[in-house]
Amino acid sequence: MSEQPGAADEIMDGVYRALCKHGYAGLTMQDIADECSKSKSLLHYHYDTKEDLLVAFLARVISDFERRMSRGADAPPVERLVAFVGWFVFEPAETERESFHIGLLEMRSQGPFNDRIREQLLRSDRLLRETAADVLSDGIDAGVFRDVDVDETAALLVATLDGARTRQITLGTGLGGQGDPGPGQPDAEADIAYTRTVAEATLRRIVEPLLAEGTTLPSLDETLGKLTARTGENPAGSGPASETPE
Repeated sequence: MSEQPGAADEIMDGVYRALCKHGYAGLTMQDIADECSKSKSLLHYHYDTKEDLLVAFLARVISDFERRMSRGADAPPVERLVAFVGWFVFEPAETERESFHIGLLEMRSQGPFNDRIREQLLRSDRLLRETAADVLSDGIDAGVFRDVDVDETAALLVATLDGARTRQITLGTGLGGQGDPGPGQPDAEADIAYTRTVAEATLRRIVEPLLAEGTTLPSLDETLGKLTARTGENPAGSGPASETPE
């Protein structure tokens, strides 16, 4: 691509906003052009098809996530693992993020049929598992995690958290679904994000048992606050650079 970095960022931001508004199936090049104040002909000058542009967008989201995770690489391993869990949490009020992830979920469904999209999805999956595995390895070396199979544990973490996010955007927020608290669950809990519920359970049931004796587990909110202060970026904010890849 030959556009200047500023123009590339504007186009990718336009794709993000267009996906939030229209989803994947109904998205057109004109929708994207309208969101980034570029002409449709200019978009086609740089990207022959909508698929070309969306594949480039997926690649950008993945690269941005990798860059943002690297900014916290100097934090203690326990904080980094808690922050990794926190990346998957979004609240019911974050309707823009929900709309965006619905669009990404539609794109994921094309993986079995579209080799280019599948390639980016495989890259995303590898990045997530390798990120978690690297944190676990660093923690074992530092003596704060027990000696475990890092690849197996990383795969379990990603499957749990990614599954929770998919479940929230398809079925709602509460354990029984949005507006349905489920058997034995108070009505007030139906408004708690399912991703948060699963994240907190993941910390208690998967991460905490990994800790070496004498190591304590910081809270999710405390850790995300520290990461924001350290990097100057909110890991749970909106926009393409803040999203975990699918």
